Amino acid sequence: MRLLAGIASVICWINWVIGQVFSWLALGIVVVCFTVVVQRYVFAISFVWMQDLYIWLSGAMFTAVAGFALMRDDHVRVDIFYRPATVERRALVDLVGSIIFLLPFTGIVYVYSMPFVQRAWSYTEASANVGGMPGLYILKTFIIGFAALLALQGIAMICRSILVLRGRTDLVPRRIQYPVSANDAAAAAIEGSH
Repeated sequence: MRLLAGIASVICWINWVIGQVFSWLALGIVVVCFTVVVQRYVFAISFVWMQDLYIWLSGAMFTAVAGFALMRDDHVRVDIFYRPATVERRALVDLVGSIIFLLPFTGIVYVYSMPFVQRAWSYTEASANVGGMPGLYILKTFIIGFAALLALQGIAMICRSILVLRGRTDLVPRRIQYPVSANDAAAAAIEGSH
């Protein structure tokens, strides 16, 4: 059981670090977008590469922080049944959902995106826009990272579910512990911590 807790803890640490680093891209996106708007409407100049840049930064940020968002339970969930459920029932739902839906989804994304990414790397694909950014192949690689980080977090969720169902909630890493009561879950959902 301690091995499962250790695996979950390492995975959560990886996604936490990546989430902390790549969430700063949001600031970069705002600054670049603001600069593009000011240049266009105040100075009547425009650079295509800057327009590409804030779109690419958005793509990089959202694909990189997907595992972090799943770890924090910040994704959209219609949880009229999940939130008031017991911790054990939530663990069972997460276990089944991760095995039947999440891991196969990430596998499909990986399998179908790999040729797409390899092709982009084979000719160092750049923006299709004249004067656009070079290095589109690097951005496309984030698709693989997206699938890998989500799959890793799915494995951490499976570990957490097994620990909870085996009665070892004391071993569940702090970052992915379930809220104990329905009121705690509602408060955590509002605060964005679960």
